[in-house]
Amino acid sequence: MKEGYDIIVVGAGIAGASIAAALGRKLLILETEERPGYHSSGRSAAAFVPNYGPAPIRALTRASRKFHQEAGVLTGRETMLLAPHGQQAEFDTLMREQQGMREISFAEARQKFPRLNEGYAEHVVLDMNTADIDVDLLHQHYLRQARSKGAVLHCGQRVTAIERDAQQWVVHTPNIVFRAKTIINAAGAWGAIVGNLAGAQIIPLQPKRRSMAVLPAPEGDNVMDWPFIGDVGETWYCKPQSGKLLVSPADATPVDPHDAYADDVALAEGIDRFQRATGIDVNRVEHSWGGLRSFVPDGNPVVGYDKEAPDFFWLVGQGGYGIQTSPALSRFAAALVDRKSAPDDILKQGLYVHDLDPGRFK
Repeated sequence: MKEGYDIIVVGAGIAGASIAAALGRKLLILETEERPGYHSSGRSAAAFVPNYGPAPIRALTRASRKFHQEAGVLTGRETMLLAPHGQQAEFDTLMREQQGMREISFAEARQKFPRLNEGYAEHVVLDMNTADIDVDLLHQHYLRQARSKGAVLHCGQRVTAIERDAQQWVVHTPNIVFRAKTIINAAGAWGAIVGNLAGAQIIPLQPKRRSMAVLPAPEGDNVMDWPFIGDVGETWYCKPQSGKLLVSPADATPVDPHDAYADDVALAEGIDRFQRATGIDVNRVEHSWGGLRSFVPDGNPVVGYDKEAPDFFWLVGQGGYGIQTSPALSRFAAALVDRKSAPDDILKQGLYVHDLDPGRFK
């Protein structure tokens, strides 16, 4: 079987779904798994944190807030970041670069998170502009919007080979051959593999494992009123969700692309840090999982046409920020796919096109 399209998007996670929705036309989305969002998109801490990440990420997050609000995917939740002894440098950097955060007293912090251990933190910083994100609702919103404009989603179609035929790309899966003028590589942790299949330039994309534990709430505590908390050095964090506590060691272990699982040793270290910060005794872990967050060395996404393979477009390297930045990043990417200028409202947030350009690795 052979099918032809103008554009093929490889990957149906948040990146692939959002770019398909932003382009708003008939195109094909190919997904290896039997359902979209199986890997990183479905294993997120699901937080909207505008002061999180390098400067380009923060700009994209700020430019994404309006979309998230209008889509109804945000539920307000404050964030408290703690600076224990030894993290003064990270605290100073945060305060120098932040927008809208303020330092608060231990007494105020204790009112918001009653289990906080006195003496743990030398500084506490509050961000009132953060929120939980309903990731499934957001993902389905993108997929519905893409389908309404003519996009076709094929799941269970692993890309096995990519060839160039005259002015088109030929994309092979185990039982169908697809043709398209343009390929958009939104394959997440598998992005470098897809690039290699197409003979594109080498992008130093590295998947990194992130582990998460689900802990029961302390008896008698209404944890859903608590803020998201963590340390400024990013060695652990805790988020209330569904009446329980999600705790992560904020690990970032380089791995090959795979169906990730939690690292038990890293989880134990993260839970120990959480216990020292809060005094909450953790006697059991109800569940755990792992996810992959893919980075290039500068921590910024890779968005733009390849410098060697014609009409091959990169949309990878979102790290742990892909969900919160997806509205702005997908609009930015869609403009570049159509060889137009980046949207002014995104650039006004302080984003520079060259910071995301694949050509920075040449």
